Amino acid sequence: MADDTRETGTSSSPTGTTPAPVKRFPKNIILGKDGKPCKTCNSLRDMTSLSKNLTKAPTLPRTECPPDVEELGRSSWTLLHSIAATYPTKPTPTEQSQVSQFMGLFSKLYPCWVCAEDFQDWMAKNKVRTESREEFGQWMCEAHNDVNKKLGKKEFDCSKWEERWRTGWKDGRCD
Repeated sequence: MADDTRETGTSSSPTGTTPAPVKRFPKNIILGKDGKPCKTCNSLRDMTSLSKNLTKAPTLPRTECPPDVEELGRSSWTLLHSIAATYPTKPTPTEQSQVSQFMGLFSKLYPCWVCAEDFQDWMAKNKVRTESREEFGQWMCEAHNDVNKKLGKKEFDCSKWEERWRTGWKDGRCD
């Protein structure tokens, strides 16, 4: 069982006389910088697995709870792709600078610190392309596909990014 857990905390109390309890978490649980499980870095399913009383995640929507990593990711990608879809076709130098700054700040402020660091690393190798809506939309799709690949999800056909996020599907299902 020791192979499936990690320990956090100290092995002695603040007074140094009696050992303090050491908290044990499964290896798949991402800890925040405070040493506690990070709600925005773990899925609800993973977080509920920490409780002996819950065997599965609730089936009702959790609209008044902090988002887990999956809800945060879906919401963030929706926002980012929507920004790309409404980005100007011929942006001014100021608009290009602003979107570059936004993406840099977004990658630093993202609530899941593991995801944030991963996105910062990806951006260091793949400079944000701000020359046009098409370039920015393609770049965003490539960024999203990089994450999908890491998560074992299907990659999206980036030639269809504008249809998915801006104009709607040609079959009319978005009309």
